[in-house]
Amino acid sequence: MAGFRSPSSGLSAPRPAAFGADPSGERMARIRRSPHFRDGVFQNPGGTARTRPSGSAREFAKTYFDRESRGRRAPRGTVPVHATTLADLARPPATGLRLTWMGHSSVLAEIDGQRVLFDPVWGERCSPFPFAGPKRLHPVPVPLAALGPVDVVVISHDHYDHLDMPTIKALAGTDTLFAVPLGVGAHLERWGVSADRLRELDWHESTRVGGLTLTATPARHFCGRGLRNTQHTLWASWVVTGEEHRIYHSGDTGYFDGFREIGAAHGPFDATMIQLGAYSDFWPDIHMTPEEGVRAHLDLQGREPGGVLLPIHWGTFNLAPHAWAEPGEWTKDAAAEVGQAVASPRPGEPFEPAGDLPSEPWWRAISGPLARSWRRPSAAEGAAGTSRGDLDLAGER
Repeated sequence: MAGFRSPSSGLSAPRPAAFGADPSGERMARIRRSPHFRDGVFQNPGGTARTRPSGSAREFAKTYFDRESRGRRAPRGTVPVHATTLADLARPPATGLRLTWMGHSSVLAEIDGQRVLFDPVWGERCSPFPFAGPKRLHPVPVPLAALGPVDVVVISHDHYDHLDMPTIKALAGTDTLFAVPLGVGAHLERWGVSADRLRELDWHESTRVGGLTLTATPARHFCGRGLRNTQHTLWASWVVTGEEHRIYHSGDTGYFDGFREIGAAHGPFDATMIQLGAYSDFWPDIHMTPEEGVRAHLDLQGREPGGVLLPIHWGTFNLAPHAWAEPGEWTKDAAAEVGQAVASPRPGEPFEPAGDLPSEPWWRAISGPLARSWRRPSAAEGAAGTSRGDLDLAGER
């Protein structure tokens, strides 16, 4: 294993393989040429984003480790994973577009005859260590080998809940291509992916895979896997366009005006996969609340309801202080206020955005009580129950 040098002791120590590899050589030279790389780091759109919890460490620890709060952050029963079969996935989608949410941000998209796998995480923990770190709250809906051939794997950024070393190593033994943000290819090469199977893109760059065009688009987040967060790997959202359909995957991001620009350049979309879990007032710049997620979808659609919103980045790992069921429930509420269609599949449940959408709030049967009612208060009921994160979505349109 490669070594890293501790800045405090000056000593070298083994570097865990899961930390990946730092960009070097021509890859690093290309990073330095990027218009989004300045002062030695990649820059966020919209200015500097806070990437660490704001406020005091004591207040954060009090909130995060509170016993009552911890009890609400996990389901109170077994998550009803859909029994996906190989036959389900082998049958072509009738409309040409089918999405299967595998949990968290992992989605299999079958679009215009090609298969795209976003942010695949099949590992038991999103951590560099098999014995520590956030553990799955439900099993993977289908074994990785049972997915069948995948044309391209798309990675949004290099955090452990989006880039999983065991999963990448398993996929490295297939014929799939990998589309990744600038710099992330160094990790994949260390784990056995050959350079000729990598499509490494800066924001606004595109690549062709079969009949699809994949474009890396901006996001407001950050990167890092090891003890040194060098900000030398980019984070991105992704647009995938086929002959008949177009879809969008947000990766991880805070809300920013760039959604409107992405929508104007590449939309509207048949479906968007929007991060709206693991949010907190402690890190408002880098993750979106459900209300912000719906707002982002509307921006991508030209500021009008359209297409289908698939909520992602929730339900699978305990990564934030909010209640486990909040993202699912509050997304339905926020979307209903503006007439936006939302898909609410169980993990592993395939659906076609142009067909009947899964809409049952399956999480209610295993959720503890929320701090706020299932339904957002109406204007007539006053603002007493409205949280500071709520957005006047109707007014934003």
